[in-house]
Amino acid sequence: MQSEQGDKPQAATLSLPARITVAVTVGVVAVGALFHLGMVFLHVAPSNTLSKQHATAVSDYVYPEFEQNWKLFAPDPLQQNIHVQARAEVRKAGGGTETTGWVDLTATDVADMRHNPVPSHSQQNELRRAWGYYSDTHNDQNQSTGSGGSDLSSSYLQNIVAGRLGPRLNGGTVVRIQARAATTSVARPTWSGESVDTTTQYRELPWWTVTTAPAGQENAS
Repeated sequence: MQSEQGDKPQAATLSLPARITVAVTVGVVAVGALFHLGMVFLHVAPSNTLSKQHATAVSDYVYPEFEQNWKLFAPDPLQQNIHVQARAEVRKAGGGTETTGWVDLTATDVADMRHNPVPSHSQQNELRRAWGYYSDTHNDQNQSTGSGGSDLSSSYLQNIVAGRLGPRLNGGTVVRIQARAATTSVARPTWSGESVDTTTQYRELPWWTVTTAPAGQENAS
């Protein structure tokens, strides 16, 4: 008795247009990844002819989203707790205005991260890096240090604060916002023999006028 032999199964293959699409997509992703790695490398590498020649383009690409910070591995890492706080001037329906109390935005992020096994990148780094970027490009009188990026760092921090507070607070429309940093030095261990002032120091920034209401829900201070 002759056994029946079915057709040999054929491996699924992509059509020519599909293969072209996949190849183009892979190529674009590869070029984009190489471009990103190249720009970040020029940013973190020691100063050289190429990085000097394209310094403006590199800075425009890296700041503020891809800024690199290696202070965690420095010989003298950060030894301060910095909380970014904000308040708003609100215009009421009757035409009057009121100033809200200070809202600790950093404390809100910390509370959201606590007991969260996968906190978001924004919760961990957005405020911290925005404040670091601003303080790196402005002196204690909130004047530009001339190192470049001062306008960008200011608008970046302003947009984050405005987005966190929302367009409406306490039944009114937010017309101005203000941010400040509350900095507290971390107490040294007793065995170190060091003594530091752990009093919280505040640095207030000028008021910013809210020109475009950010998307958000009404909050209460």
